Amino acid sequence: MSVIRPRLLAGATAAGIVTAALVLAAPLAASAHVTVTPDTDATAGGHGVLTVAFSHGCEDSPTTAMSIDIPAGIAAVAPTLTPGWQIAVTREGGDGMVQNITYTADEPVPSGIRAALDLGVTYAADAAGQTLVFPVVQTCVTGQTAWTEVAAKGADAETLDAPAPTVTVGAAAGEEHGHTATAPTDADASEDGADVSATAGVWLGAGGLALGAAGLVAAVVALRRSRS
Repeated sequence: MSVIRPRLLAGATAAGIVTAALVLAAPLAASAHVTVTPDTDATAGGHGVLTVAFSHGCEDSPTTAMSIDIPAGIAAVAPTLTPGWQIAVTREGGDGMVQNITYTADEPVPSGIRAALDLGVTYAADAAGQTLVFPVVQTCVTGQTAWTEVAAKGADAETLDAPAPTVTVGAAAGEEHGHTATAPTDADASEDGADVSATAGVWLGAGGLALGAAGLVAAVVALRRSRS
């Protein structure tokens, strides 16, 4: 039976504690951002719901408001009425496209409590392939955090202190392979019917030939038997 020396055991235990701490720290670090998550695939010209979520304050100070800028790649947006929050909408020129939506909490949201705010959106028809940036300013009882940093092309956004949430828009449905899906026409149905009829005719003709050949063989055999 092998015996583990006390020093080796202590070292292994310490290593296990460090590893566990790193594993736990990774998701905690990732959740320390403000996120914008689509409820379904974001596609050009499509509709969906974006959820703006956070679970932290400003240096642990409770959150009082979330101000969300709306990018040009969003053709239309409507904030969802959320209990415990007041909503203010800022439009271009007062009655144009929505530029900003600000949610103000009736009661400050403590750090460590997750809050989620939904926006119903329509993606612009020409937004395919674009990564839309949603700058967010988080206001707290003490201080503010501007989640507005954008990573350079090819850089990892996780290296930023306060990255702005982003959503990548895909091609419209039916255009992923460079063509648009179309419904079958009457002409297509007629062509399909003609193909089926032609195929059936070939098989029926082949069947008739086979039966004729079988009958000829049977007649020859019968003739030979009668002569013998």
